[in-house]
Amino acid sequence: MELTQTSISRRNLLRGAAATALLLPFGMSLASCAAPGGGGGGGGAKGEVTADNPFGVAANTEVDAVIFDGGYGVDYVENAAKIMAGNKGLDGVTAKVSASTKIAQELQPRFVGGNPPDLVDNSGANSIGWNTILDQLEDLSDVLEAENLEGTKIADTLFDGVKAPGTFGDKFAAINYVFTTYGIWYSGSLFEENGWEPPTTWQDLKALGEAAKTQGKYLFLWGKEAATYYQTFVVDSAIIQSGDDVRLPLENLEEGCWSHPTLQSILTVLYELIQAGYVKPGGGGTQFTEAQAQWSLDQEALLYPSGSWIENEMKKTTAENFQMKGVREMPLDDKATTPAGFMRAEAGEPFIVPSKAKNPAGGKELLRTMLSKEAASAFSKEKLAPTVVKDIVPEDGFGSTALVSQVEMIASAGSGMFTIQSFNLYGMNSDQLPIWNSFLDGKMTVADITKQLQDLTDKIRNDSSIEKIEIK
Repeated sequence: MELTQTSISRRNLLRGAAATALLLPFGMSLASCAAPGGGGGGGGAKGEVTADNPFGVAANTEVDAVIFDGGYGVDYVENAAKIMAGNKGLDGVTAKVSASTKIAQELQPRFVGGNPPDLVDNSGANSIGWNTILDQLEDLSDVLEAENLEGTKIADTLFDGVKAPGTFGDKFAAINYVFTTYGIWYSGSLFEENGWEPPTTWQDLKALGEAAKTQGKYLFLWGKEAATYYQTFVVDSAIIQSGDDVRLPLENLEEGCWSHPTLQSILTVLYELIQAGYVKPGGGGTQFTEAQAQWSLDQEALLYPSGSWIENEMKKTTAENFQMKGVREMPLDDKATTPAGFMRAEAGEPFIVPSKAKNPAGGKELLRTMLSKEAASAFSKEKLAPTVVKDIVPEDGFGSTALVSQVEMIASAGSGMFTIQSFNLYGMNSDQLPIWNSFLDGKMTVADITKQLQDLTDKIRNDSSIEKIEIK
């Protein structure tokens, strides 16, 4: 489950830091108490800068990497570590890769103590809120300017839009590794067998829901931890329909942003689908992977909205010959104001290098290795998802129909891609989850969910303790 939208909020992070703060001298904070000797390149020994060692990693040092153990596991970083260890120009540099499902809880004390890891995958439901650690992170522009292991400037090997989700204000603080496409996923074999076509607008969903019902199936289902996948679906669809007119007010926490007519129209269609019985009830009491298996293994529902991690996450619980495919999230109707193919697609799995780490140069070198064609190709073949490194997935998608769909969606979009940052930036997911669980279970009207989502947005906007970053 790629819950990059579930970063804990500033208030929750500070609450979690309370016990640690009691042990600190009066007046010191999470941002100010790190040990000296790092900023602007970090502490630790320095090595000679060469073509094979562009960041000057000291010989015979170890890179401490802590990686979120989610849908993609950690073995892809371990593979990159093996490649890095074989780089003769690094002279004995190795890496220790540790898995974690609780990044904030486990690493917060290390940030406070001034000994954070050299490389962190700040992902998952328990990731660290960005607005609490930005001043403790390296700017990673130099990684993009470096050459990869094949001798090409890294920036020239990546898809468009890689920097956007990792840039906060004027700081490029995170390199997101996995190129995630957001779409609606379905069984190609089931649709072919029944002569169904995947939907292209929200207006197609009612007829498809009725067709599903005649087969004893549902149109959609959900699991409690992933209820906000439907928020992603609704918001992205509204942006595909109306562009920045929807996106920017949401991103910048504006008053009345949830009342935009396009959002309201899409919420109304979803409400009608729920009331018609096309959405399987009870998801609020179902674990998300169990719900997803009801779709991918039992085929109880036709469609599932998700990021492109879904195939890898469910590959052990997917029906034989399922032929998973995806299409972009769709506009409300055929009057969308955005270009054809416009979609949400973004780099995910954000990797950061703390400035106060013992070996930040080593953290950057491990990132450089991950961005090589060898490491990126191995990731896509094993995880069935593209990385931010372009032109490494073959036409057959390594045998994955879902991966072929992702490449097709990316190609159709071209430069017409967008991302959403505010939900992640302000750690809103935990508060939004119960709202969406209730709505999907038919316990809220459109007016109810609009009010609750707007109240949450207003609360964050009016909280002076939360630093706001303008999103453009």
